Amino acid sequence: MRIFFSLFFLAFPFLLFSQVNSAKEIDYNSKYNSSDSIKKKKAPEATYDMYQIISLDRDTTYIDTTQSIRKEHSFNYLRKDNFGLLSFSNEGQTYNTLQYGLNGFSPYPGLGFTAKQFNFSKAEDIRYANVATPVTELYFKTTIVRGQSTDVYFAINTSPRLNFSIAYRALRSEGRYINHEARTGNFRFTTSYNTKDGRYVANAHYVAQKVQNEENGGISKSSDFESGDPDFDNRARLGVYFEDAMSLLKGKRFFVDQTFRINPKKGGNNLYVTEQFNYEDIYFDYTQQTVPSYVGGLQVNRFGKSFATSGINDKTTYNKMYNKVGLVYENTTLGAFTFFADDFRSNYFYNNILYFDTETVPNLLSQTINSIGGQYNYRKDKWNGKFSYSKSITDQNLSNLDASAVYDFNEDNQVSFRYQNMNKLPNNNFNLLQSSYKSYNWSNDFVNEKINAISVNADTQWGKLSLQLNSIKDHLYFADVTTDIQRNDSLQQFISPSQYGKVIRYVSLKASKEFVFGKWALDNTLLFQKVDQSDPILNVPEFVTRNTFYFSDYIIDKKLFLQIGLELNYFTSYYSNGYNPLIGEFFTQNKVKIGNYPNLDFFINAKIQRTRIYLKAEHFNSMFSENNYFSAPDYPYRDFLIRFGLVWNFFN
Repeated sequence: MRIFFSLFFLAFPFLLFSQVNSAKEIDYNSKYNSSDSIKKKKAPEATYDMYQIISLDRDTTYIDTTQSIRKEHSFNYLRKDNFGLLSFSNEGQTYNTLQYGLNGFSPYPGLGFTAKQFNFSKAEDIRYANVATPVTELYFKTTIVRGQSTDVYFAINTSPRLNFSIAYRALRSEGRYINHEARTGNFRFTTSYNTKDGRYVANAHYVAQKVQNEENGGISKSSDFESGDPDFDNRARLGVYFEDAMSLLKGKRFFVDQTFRINPKKGGNNLYVTEQFNYEDIYFDYTQQTVPSYVGGLQVNRFGKSFATSGINDKTTYNKMYNKVGLVYENTTLGAFTFFADDFRSNYFYNNILYFDTETVPNLLSQTINSIGGQYNYRKDKWNGKFSYSKSITDQNLSNLDASAVYDFNEDNQVSFRYQNMNKLPNNNFNLLQSSYKSYNWSNDFVNEKINAISVNADTQWGKLSLQLNSIKDHLYFADVTTDIQRNDSLQQFISPSQYGKVIRYVSLKASKEFVFGKWALDNTLLFQKVDQSDPILNVPEFVTRNTFYFSDYIIDKKLFLQIGLELNYFTSYYSNGYNPLIGEFFTQNKVKIGNYPNLDFFINAKIQRTRIYLKAEHFNSMFSENNYFSAPDYPYRDFLIRFGLVWNFFN
């Protein structure tokens, strides 16, 4: 609770400031009435559309303080609907991905260590504000065993054209297993500015964030968990592979996006200059003080032989600088035509060059990528479309074609289409990795992935439907290359990057529909997936569902809005990806299946004015079901627990 109260008192001055009553102002120029009393000028009331949240692409939404089932689904560690993601047993740990393509694609090479980046904010995730009065939001939620999750946000416009926001998200969760504590922190600062005539517009942000996880490598004997032996109801009695290992992903980013109109006054034809700058500095650190593990009295070297006998410290450092400049011609009838050039520079490095008998592992991947491209935007009446294409003019052969269109029939019915053809560069950790473990050192030169993706979405008053078709060639993945003897006799795990030269075809159909019966409702989200491939490389469950049955009504003279419900989450059995903490990645395996178990939650939600309160009994059926629930091989899903939280909004 210390973190929560610290953040509350940190925000307290903002709360006082945001609650100053400015509605009562004396008008000294008005005449006195017959009783010589002073007339008071009534301040205008701010409406909901004066509290705007704006994305990098200038899409605008509004601060929403209502209580709905959508808010229930997003009241979690990620602060968004996490359908298609399967959380690990402790809050703040990683997620297994049940729905392919959920995180999108980028043609540029990233750092890698993707299993640690679910709560690592990207530039496009940051939202900017434009508010009529100061706004404060407090988020709090209990975690597992000891700890708390908090998020404090404050936004203010010092003038109609200048906004600042500051936010800090923190989490500490001890967890129920040995060496499984999670600590995260995310500081965000944003500012937005535009001139009075709208000629110059700028958005900027600074982000400093870290994800720190104790890594136990999973339980060493899954049979102890699955047996249902009451001696292991205390999960700390289950043996794990590591008792002192830890991973840390830490980084900071400075970002600016600005636009300047060349012609002084906006007319039917306008010319703009645009610029976007992004600098990031990130590192991933894996530490392990004791190298050998002991499982049932047997000494185990989980990741094989090591150069160090103790005190492993594998650190990977990465920085990138991205600069994009463009020239935009806008015609109010034809739309906007953009021509741009960008410069991408990155360094991915270690301290030393490693020399082996058969290969040399360098210490640096340095890349410079220059691309040119164009974009066309059209927005008129019920149509909104975008077409963009970029291609590298350097040697990397990077390209990205992205076309999308949206048609609004009315406020309740919308259809959208998107096609993407991408020549994607590998993430850096596929091509280079150094570690104290001898088998986890490699230097590769993989070819680009070729991705074709088509999606069609219908958002209507009768429900939502989403169709996705993907074709992937030269798919990059991490493979389990452990032999049966190494796995069964030595309890070892060896993971290696690999590339699949054949074509993988993926199709998914996702449907959402809520049925309302007076004060009762049934909200359903169903996902069907199918993969066509010659070898089991891309593995997903064929069916995923979430069904929420709930009751809603106002009580206590309509001062309190109440929701009571039951939620079912389920996915079919499949060979799920395994998790390797040393490289911070999930890997393909075909030995262990998970799934085919229901996950039942019971919740009570309430709303009093602008305060939303949440109480949930998570996975309560684990109290009487078999212990067959896993998030990944060797990593059980979380047990039954009761959690409480709230979201509290303040407006002036």
